[in-house]
Amino acid sequence: MDKDQFLYLVEKYLSGKATPEEERTLLRYYNSFQESGLDEMGGSVVSDDRKKAIFGKIHKEIQKEHTAILWTKEVLKYAAIAILLLGSGYFFKTWVLNTSDDALSIQKGNSITLEMENGSTKIITEDGHDHVVDSKGSIIANQNGDQLVYDTDTGPKELIYNTLRVPYGKKFNLQLSDGTKAYLNAGSSLKYPVRFLEGMDRRVFLNGEVFLEVQKDTAHPFIVNADQLNIKVLGTKFNVNAYPEDETADVVLVEGSVQLMGHADKLNPLVLKPGFKGSFDKKNQDFDTQEVITDVYTSWMQGDLVFRNMTFQNILKKLERHYDVVIINNNKRLSSEKFNASFGNEPLIKVLENLKATYHIGFEIDKDHITIY
Repeated sequence: MDKDQFLYLVEKYLSGKATPEEERTLLRYYNSFQESGLDEMGGSVVSDDRKKAIFGKIHKEIQKEHTAILWTKEVLKYAAIAILLLGSGYFFKTWVLNTSDDALSIQKGNSITLEMENGSTKIITEDGHDHVVDSKGSIIANQNGDQLVYDTDTGPKELIYNTLRVPYGKKFNLQLSDGTKAYLNAGSSLKYPVRFLEGMDRRVFLNGEVFLEVQKDTAHPFIVNADQLNIKVLGTKFNVNAYPEDETADVVLVEGSVQLMGHADKLNPLVLKPGFKGSFDKKNQDFDTQEVITDVYTSWMQGDLVFRNMTFQNILKKLERHYDVVIINNNKRLSSEKFNASFGNEPLIKVLENLKATYHIGFEIDKDHITIY
């Protein structure tokens, strides 16, 4: 069993989705190395400083999820992984002791990843040039720098999904097998078929933010499932912002037309026109529309940050995603107030200084943790 399979089983076990056989496999695997001990793996000894460094990295990842529910989940996950790693001489000798800090950081979720149909995970580097192969060894996609392009002619004849995950602080581009282009923003994931099948809708699953240029195919509608919201299109360009922690999911239409559908039976579908934003209120289960300047909502693709009539708390959340930092807001007075702000592709310190001068906030920086007061 390799590292990816090992961590995959840990994830499934902690989420309660592991089968009895997978649980037994994980337990046998852990016990075999627990019994062998570090000394039998070549006499390697892990220093207290090294252990502290490892737990420091784990702690950093936990802090990135600082809402109560998500924090609890991350604590359980990383604590379990830490215990398993510390009890496994094999992993300390072949992974932790012989792995650089950068590589260890990659394993802890700071890299773009591609989850394959068998559950294995492939690390994607933004400047890489590589092939993606399926479980049978066939090439299904090619990476050219910051874009992953799926083959239009080859691929499985059954419905098989890949999932691309982009962490905070990064963006990545994707071209699906039908020619549709997807631009993923920081902190987003997209689950999609390796190959769209004849006679079936082209359905993908979004968590986060994506700009889509959908290849027109009237016989096969393209549907984006964003939790409680479905977006149905034939061929168009639009932006979807559907992070799970946000109160609304927003769709901004650049050209073409889209139909928004909620899960509630009483909610009538909403058809958007170009230049309009459709917002789905997750709590009240209803739609709202307004005419907008679409460039404001697609500026993130050029690395810019533009906020219009946005609460201070939501602005801070977007800064967290964009710069890969943790921001703790102790200025509750401003949390629900709405502001307008625009920033180019500039360092975080300049953004904070601008907010300080404009809205009279204070801030402290401790590495990648910022406290607002």
